[in-house]
Amino acid sequence: MTQEALADIEAIKQLKARYFRLLDTKCWEEWGDVFTEDASLDTTDDAPHAQAQGRAAIVALVSGAVGRAVTVHHGHMPEIELTGPTTARGVWAMEDHLEFPGDPPALVVHGRGHYHEEYERSPDGTWRIRSLRLVRLLLQHGGRRVLPRG
Repeated sequence: MTQEALADIEAIKQLKARYFRLLDTKCWEEWGDVFTEDASLDTTDDAPHAQAQGRAAIVALVSGAVGRAVTVHHGHMPEIELTGPTTARGVWAMEDHLEFPGDPPALVVHGRGHYHEEYERSPDGTWRIRSLRLVRLLLQHGGRRVLPRG
């Protein structure tokens, strides 16, 4: 693997680290910048209509859903493949914990799964997420298993 390819993979890892940090600290404008303008997001494993197209719609959807919650998102074991000079795809194992306002918390959500993503490098060299699909292996609401069903 070339030095340039290794540098691109590291840049994508840094991009995803920013995604998690900015999401959990609710820095919505900066968080939106990790996506391309025309990005797509599919988190329908979390809620049936949780899809958005375009950076602004993604920020509106996610900030509206988790903006008041204390969240902690972890990404692990990235599998990143460069698919072209300015494109890549990746899979990240993930775990998240969300506590919605209340005393005790009104709702505690815990989940595990995988992010399936596509990335694009802009002309200025910045990598961004072009598409994100979250596939849940486990989702619990208030300690009750929601996924897998059954």
